[in-house]
Amino acid sequence: MRRFLIALQFLTIFPIKISAEGARLPDGQGFAFGEKSGIKERDFGGALSYFPVVGLLISAALILILSAFNFLPYPVKIILVLIGSIIITGAMHLDGFADTCDGFSAGKSKEEILEVMRDPHIGTAGVAAVVSIILLKFTLMAAIPDGILWKSLLMMVVFGRWSQVLACYGSRYARENGKAKSFVEYATLKELAISGIITILVFLLLGKWKGFFLFLSVSIAAYLSIHYLKKKIAGVTGDTIGAVNEISEIWVLLFMLISSRVSLW
Repeated sequence: MRRFLIALQFLTIFPIKISAEGARLPDGQGFAFGEKSGIKERDFGGALSYFPVVGLLISAALILILSAFNFLPYPVKIILVLIGSIIITGAMHLDGFADTCDGFSAGKSKEEILEVMRDPHIGTAGVAAVVSIILLKFTLMAAIPDGILWKSLLMMVVFGRWSQVLACYGSRYARENGKAKSFVEYATLKELAISGIITILVFLLLGKWKGFFLFLSVSIAAYLSIHYLKKKIAGVTGDTIGAVNEISEIWVLLFMLISSRVSLW
């Protein structure tokens, strides 16, 4: 249960107490360790197994928003879903995506990229990236048929969280320290397999063989995206892991739209 709560607290804004003492997130982003907190560093690796489960909870909330405002015009419902997603996650992944785009656009060497990414101020590239990805998500969702939008949301969110596990596994942390370092250092094949099986099952339940081929397609696209990000800075950071989530969600929506256009869904 402790590892599930770590995943829930890390991926959402929900205020979770890990132990009786209520281990808090210093600066809102990192966990305290030791006997009083009840948290050990290896628990972060174990928490990765629950990332898709948290994705299921987030997507359930988004589908609830979609259903609750079903009487509104289609574009309005989609905007409310996007706003709900940003609120529930605290815009954490968008922030990582913005910082990653700032760093990659302004820095040439690994050191320069990491320095720019650490800057708390968002740059022009970051602003443009956030606006672009939100508009792209809105456009893709608006183009997906209403009847399968809820399936798209469910697979999008769950796969986005699994892609973070994929980014952590077999990687090195590009900085000396950081809020996601323990996730990366303690990510093992076990967590990748468990979270992957959960994700595949979601795709299979929603689309059977179509879901399986969709999973393969977006997995290849996500892997290539992760490979590119890792190559630029010889590893990963919390920011690039957040960027992976955003990019992977776009891949799911894009492939769902293509599939619907060729009558596969």
